Amino acid sequence: MKKTFWLIAFLFGLNTSAIADDAPVKQLKAFLASAKSITANFKQTLINEAGDPFQTSYGQFYLQRPGKFRWDYTKPFKQQIVSTSGKVTFYDVDLEQVTVKKLDESVGSTPALLLSGDVPLEDNYNIEQQGSEGSMIWVKLVPKAQDSTFKYVLIGLEKGVLSGMQLNDNFGQLTRIYFSNLKLNQFIDTNLFEFHAPEGVDVFSE
Repeated sequence: MKKTFWLIAFLFGLNTSAIADDAPVKQLKAFLASAKSITANFKQTLINEAGDPFQTSYGQFYLQRPGKFRWDYTKPFKQQIVSTSGKVTFYDVDLEQVTVKKLDESVGSTPALLLSGDVPLEDNYNIEQQGSEGSMIWVKLVPKAQDSTFKYVLIGLEKGVLSGMQLNDNFGQLTRIYFSNLKLNQFIDTNLFEFHAPEGVDVFSE
């Protein structure tokens, strides 16, 4: 399974806890409370331990509460990650391979569950302010669980709307994602979250 998959599989499990009176945290909570559905374009860049970018991907992101999200990677490789009905499906077009996991086993209480609204927001993370970058403000979320697959995630908000993320994993690699053309609470056909494996691909269920 390519690096893209497991990084994105825990991408959206942000929880808010410590400094609830701070303006950035209030903005994050307000956004999460209002985001019943999201569509956006994204740019994802992987950065190695030396600080050098080594892979940039592009695609579209869709989310609908409760419990549905989809990432369509279009460049440079075609991949899909689809979550619904308590499971998450990873499809690598080039490898002609599909992997299906139970959602709780694949991401636990970490990021993929935040926007879908499936876990308490107050239990899993400590929060620190990280200042601003132009018009974007950043919030740092550090997992309380010692066995977490990542050290922290930064959430960027611009005018109260999700604009960027940065994840630092336990191997010293950073993943940066910037969203564009983000639209909130527009109609999304639920069929978009139903994955049907193409004929002839290998399917693995865990």
